[in-house]
Amino acid sequence: MSASANVHDLAVVRTVADLRRLVAEFRKAGRTIGLVPTMGALHEGHVSLVKGALDRGDVPVTSIFVNPTQFGPKEDFSAYPRDEEGDFAKLRDAGCRIVFAPSKDEMYPGEQLTTVTVAGITDGLCGPLRPGHFQGVATVVSKLLLMAMPDRAYFGEKDYQQLQVIKRMVRDLSMPFEIVGMPTVREADGLAMSSRNRYLSADERTQALGMYKQLVKVSDTVRDGKKSCSEATAAASQALRDGGFDIVEYFTVVDAESLKPLEHVAGPARVIAAARLGRTRLIDNLAV
Repeated sequence: MSASANVHDLAVVRTVADLRRLVAEFRKAGRTIGLVPTMGALHEGHVSLVKGALDRGDVPVTSIFVNPTQFGPKEDFSAYPRDEEGDFAKLRDAGCRIVFAPSKDEMYPGEQLTTVTVAGITDGLCGPLRPGHFQGVATVVSKLLLMAMPDRAYFGEKDYQQLQVIKRMVRDLSMPFEIVGMPTVREADGLAMSSRNRYLSADERTQALGMYKQLVKVSDTVRDGKKSCSEATAAASQALRDGGFDIVEYFTVVDAESLKPLEHVAGPARVIAAARLGRTRLIDNLAV
């Protein structure tokens, strides 16, 4: 496949130069650009981001790059699911127009001396558990934004801390991009769609639904601001352990923007959790 080969009306490019050339062609025609950054292994959650771009009149540009700098030494970079041809087919059917699928050397040419760090909102939740993760995310997303120069970039709310990190980065660095958070896409029974769900065994898939059920329960319990968030989340954590989860990394209620823990809800808030089931790490969240 050549650098700008077309799969029907889907252009697949491998270099920054080809990406910018195609984006410039659409801009010359008066179109706006919507970037959907992904690591591939696409599911309906990713497809909803492409559709979100289309709904706003943007030309959807999807990046597929399994970013090594956001994986820790004991995490699943080498085993992370990859299905490029399947991803291309899903994107073509969804109406995506450009796929940017670079190599590691294209994304990180030569020695990299510059990184992007967002402090404060990375101090809790996944931050301490995955050292360097959000620095890797912020750096690669800033690179993708500057490579594609979109009008808007679309991210799912399932990775809620990541979404807030990116919003803060764009605001603090005065980047000229609108960051659009899109609702979590769920299976029919409520399980949040994730590329890592394919790691779950049949029994684990059934047990995994317990996280969503407990998120709903906590959200309902603390919404009026009268109930203790810490008591509600402690009970939810125990319910997950009783339901087969091996480790509950956190289950907490936080301010929707600062991500600081709350004892009582008095404004926009989020109940958010991360837990391990077998070899699979699951994360999810709900608005309160």
